[in-house]
Amino acid sequence: MKHLLSTADLDVLDAVRILDTAGTMAATQAREIKKLPTLRGRTVVNLFFEDSTRTRISFETAAKRLSADVINFSAKGSSVSKGESLKDTALTLQAMGADAVVIRHHASGAPHTLATSGWTHGAVINAGDGMHQHPTQALLDAYTLRRHLSGPGDVTGRDLAGLRVAIVGDVLHSRVARSNVHLLHTLGAEVVLVAPPTLLPVGVGSWPARVSYHLDEVIADEKPDAVMMLRVQRERMSSAGGGFFPSPLEYTRRYGLDARRLAMLPEHTIVLHPGPMNRGLEISADAADSPRAVIVEQVANGVAVRMAVLYLLLAGGDAAVRAAAPSITDETKVDA
Repeated sequence: MKHLLSTADLDVLDAVRILDTAGTMAATQAREIKKLPTLRGRTVVNLFFEDSTRTRISFETAAKRLSADVINFSAKGSSVSKGESLKDTALTLQAMGADAVVIRHHASGAPHTLATSGWTHGAVINAGDGMHQHPTQALLDAYTLRRHLSGPGDVTGRDLAGLRVAIVGDVLHSRVARSNVHLLHTLGAEVVLVAPPTLLPVGVGSWPARVSYHLDEVIADEKPDAVMMLRVQRERMSSAGGGFFPSPLEYTRRYGLDARRLAMLPEHTIVLHPGPMNRGLEISADAADSPRAVIVEQVANGVAVRMAVLYLLLAGGDAAVRAAAPSITDETKVDA
């Protein structure tokens, strides 16, 4: 695996390997000394052309926990605001010795262009491109699902076969939904998308997921193991002219997760949200703050998953990947 651009590029072995490595990374983060020397001397660049809090800080934390040098680049206040192209920015970063570039861009396909153009020789990790993909978010969601729902005991090596996941809300504008549908299908889960027709993309029938327009029916009939609420992306709706649903109140009544719907869910069902949340719109405070909600845990799991991705891409090939689990624990002791 040279780059991580899309969950559609991962087979089940790749996905499980990343989740297993993330589990090992998470175990090291429970220790007093969290830092590992694994990527000492490597340089990771966070190249963000869109606003971000969780993802940028998560990648920065992950790289620093692996002892990499981190360069944070924001389009605001940089030469990009003066008209510099992605190519020239990438060539500049390559000249500075970037070993990996974590890129978030408003244009779908920008990470693929960066990875295949020859402008940089390092690994490229997609941190979100337009409405296309956000692979590390899907991986941390899968990691969270596996921790809670894959049965008792050690979950290492397990996929998500047999789990039922409902993804609810603004599917049309959501790169998180697209990434999760591909990854959850690869891992064996059954996915149902729940949204009004106006918030479903053209061609959704070809996705490996079923579609419903009725959240109450899905909760009652499907009895999902997990409900993933999507943020209503009002900034994208405004730029498209609006008109995707009659009113926020109408949307909340039909597709919001509130206390009533939370009570209808099976006792073991967990609630996820990629953040940031619109409390009172797609999710109520009762649901967001419920013991069933694993939203804050998703943030913590994101650091472990991104540590795993950086480790697997930069540690040096398949031999290093196979040796990952025993070596990481030893490195912690050496660093201490």
